[in-house]
Order: sequence, then structure tokens, then C-alpha cells
Amino acid sequence: MTHPLHNVIAQTEQVILGKPRQIRLALTCLLARGHLLIEDLPGVGKTMLAHALAKTLGLQFQRIQFTSDMLPADILGVSIYQRDSGEFKFHAGPIFAQMILADEVNRATPKTQSALLEAMEEHQVTSEGETRPLPVPFFVIATQNPTNQIGTFPLPESQLDRFLMRIQLGYPDKQAERGLLAGVERRDLIAKLTPQMEIAELMDLQQQVKQVFTSPALLDYVQAILRHSRESARYVHGLSPRAGLSLLAAARAWALLDGRNAVIPEDIQAVLPGVASHRLQSVQDIQASDGDKLARDLVEAVAIP
Repeated sequence: MTHPLHNVIAQTEQVILGKPRQIRLALTCLLARGHLLIEDLPGVGKTMLAHALAKTLGLQFQRIQFTSDMLPADILGVSIYQRDSGEFKFHAGPIFAQMILADEVNRATPKTQSALLEAMEEHQVTSEGETRPLPVPFFVIATQNPTNQIGTFPLPESQLDRFLMRIQLGYPDKQAERGLLAGVERRDLIAKLTPQMEIAELMDLQQQVKQVFTSPALLDYVQAILRHSRESARYVHGLSPRAGLSLLAAARAWALLDGRNAVIPEDIQAVLPGVASHRLQSVQDIQASDGDKLARDLVEAVAIP
């Protein structure tokens, strides 16, 4: 692992206890230039993870709390008439930051969700007929409460597909929870965090991810996974070509975190649950589908060529 990334992970682990894999997956998503969805119960550290990563990477950070009465202009910005000049002046919304925490995104209406997801996809905002680019790098971490909770608007499959990865934090283990209970308040720890990497270094690493080598045999393995998901009677829909590209991008980033310049099958297996869990549904019980288990089963079902 390269030295700056080692420092980033080590410092983040001081705040988010007992979740090394989730921290690494979140960083993988950022290096692959994707966006991350964290779906879990309130109070397990979703917001803390986003805030700790932003501070550790030195990124401009904005938290947007989604509510049912939020409008697209509350996210994107609005033009306001200036009496002195007789002109409209655009006031940028909170989306104009390098790292966005879209907190409880499924509490907003579909119209407002679409405004966020369009900005994620296009990396720009169009308002009053003028297109304005978003900052670089641009990374969205959206949190989502379980859909069986009151007052949620579930993201449709087409919008879930905009997220490169979905992860869950879950409850901490006994040792990590004891550290949380007996340790310093998490907000105080975050206030003391210092950037461990220059933004230029992060952008250079994002470019390096693209250069990580994938062999023809490795591409055969990815295609076998995609084909099995489409041909198996277990899934409602198979993985799309975009899911295949996302899988490769995440695997390249995971390999780079390990200090390697080539992807191996174990990289694919490591990131597949994060990339595929929100894209797979079971035919038997769509409502109760466990995406992580479906993705793990997919790993076991497809042999490495």
C-alpha cells in the first residue's frame, strides 16, 4: 500500500472502530471515481465515516440532510434577483463541494433524489439555462435507512445503479463497542483530524487506478460472473454491462490499495459484494432479498478460469 493511503486508513480507523473493511471499501469507491451508498440503521456511524474521510483527505465537505419537504433548488442552488444591479445572481447550493454527505437520501421525494443523482452522473449542474461544473474531485456518500422504516421513498433500481458500491456498517463487535463507550467523544476526535494527503495526490491516485493492468484471463472471469448472474434463475435481473465496468474499476482500486499494478481474481471477489449487492434481487422473495448474500453466492458459484 502506498504511504499516503496507509496514513488515511490508519487515521480513519481511529474514529471508526472495528470497521477496517468498510473503510477500505469506501476509499476504494473514491479512488475508482464512483459514489457510495451506505444503507444501515441510524446510529451505527454512517455520518461519522463520511466526515472522518473528508477531514483525513482534506476535502471540502458539505452535509445535506434530506427531508420530505426538500426541493431540488435546496441542493443545486437558486438564482435571486439583485435589486441594485437589476440582474439575477446564482447562489450555489451545498452540492458545490468536493465531498457530499447526502444523509437519509431516501427520506426525500423522488424529484429531489433525481436532482442529486443527475449531478452525480453529469458532474455538473444546469440552472436557469446555464451549466456549472462541480468541483474536482467530486464524491458523494449517500446514507439510506432501511426501506421498512416510516417515511422513506425507496430509490428505484435505475437510480441505485448510479452508485458504484453499497456497503453496510452494522453493529460494532464487543471490543470496538467497548472502545466507543470508554473512549473520547467521536466528534472531538474528528475535530482533531488532520489531512493526510494533498488533493493533487488523490487525483493522481485516481489516474493511477486507470493504469492498473487487467489480463485477458481476468476479463474472462468477470464475464463469467456477469453471464452467470444473467443465466441463473435465482436473480430477477442479471448484472448490466455498467455493473461489469464498475466491478473492474473497483477491483483496480482495491489492487492499488494493496500496492499492486495488476488485478487478481481475489480483488474481484473482495469488491463484488459491494458492487453487486444493490443490483441483485432474488426471484423467490424480492422484498426480503439480501443483496450481500446473493453477491457472495455469486462468488462461490463461478469458478476462477
